[in-house]
Amino acid sequence: MPRVFLTHPPEALESYFGAKALAALNTIAEVALNPHDRELSVGELAEHARNSDIIISYRQTPRASELFDMLPRLVAFSRCAVDIRNIDVAAASTRGILVTQASGDFVNAVSEWTIGAMIDLSRNMAVSTVAYHAGHVPAATMGRELRGSTLGVIGYGRISRALCKLAAAFGMRILVADPYAQEGGAAIEHVDLRQLLAESDYVVCLAIANEETENLMNDACFKAMKPGAFFINPSRGDLVDESALTRALDDGRLAGFAMDVGRAPDQMPSPALARHPRVIATPHIGGLTPAAIEPKALETVAQVADILQGHLPAGAVNPAQATRLARFRQP
Repeated sequence: MPRVFLTHPPEALESYFGAKALAALNTIAEVALNPHDRELSVGELAEHARNSDIIISYRQTPRASELFDMLPRLVAFSRCAVDIRNIDVAAASTRGILVTQASGDFVNAVSEWTIGAMIDLSRNMAVSTVAYHAGHVPAATMGRELRGSTLGVIGYGRISRALCKLAAAFGMRILVADPYAQEGGAAIEHVDLRQLLAESDYVVCLAIANEETENLMNDACFKAMKPGAFFINPSRGDLVDESALTRALDDGRLAGFAMDVGRAPDQMPSPALARHPRVIATPHIGGLTPAAIEPKALETVAQVADILQGHLPAGAVNPAQATRLARFRQP
């Protein structure tokens, strides 16, 4: 029976893969699990997966080209998510190993997290809760309502579209800046980035993270923002110059910042920035709900089933280079 190895530590396996997907995987392959309550090193992963045909990777599995040299039996390396930056695709390709990624649907989860962050920033809920937990009675401070405020969304992909629908239900004016997308309906005003920054009470960065958008939010952008506005980043830490952001928080131009991502390993919020008194931070949980995680895990199981039949699955990243897949093809 073919063998599949999952790199997830036990707690991550429960949260990021789930019992239903694991049960389904056990019906089509012999499944081996990470025996440690931590991430595996490259050497440990090679040792535990040495007889495996497929590896299903957790997001913190180390990226190392030498791993593939240690696994001559490996046919496929599957990532149970969209983000495959922990995989050396070029190294896998030169050795004939298939790389796959899952799509999943975390749109609703992330857009709801963003609304929650906006409300928390506006009403000081996290700050008050921390004070009460510490045995103090916090001061009652004036809050803001979303209704009648202006939301500026940078980037107009699937999450942005869902967020804009929620914001419209709250009665917000909605500005969008995206040079590659102009549709959106009557409730959406498409503007350039400078106008969006100058007029928005809440700026949400949902641009795609690539070389073009590296440090998109920099000193110039933060200086161009409306004084007293809030900034929210549920997308990628690479989009933000964190030194510039810290300066904007320190000088009071920004009223506050919420983040679910950052430049720490695994896209987690950077601890130094997360400690800032004007910041609320969560540990990359925007898409961490059963409704968001389970479809990705089941999609990965379906990919494994296709691979074991010798078929290229949906989500194949390097199909032309996947020469080892021939092992499972029927003569």
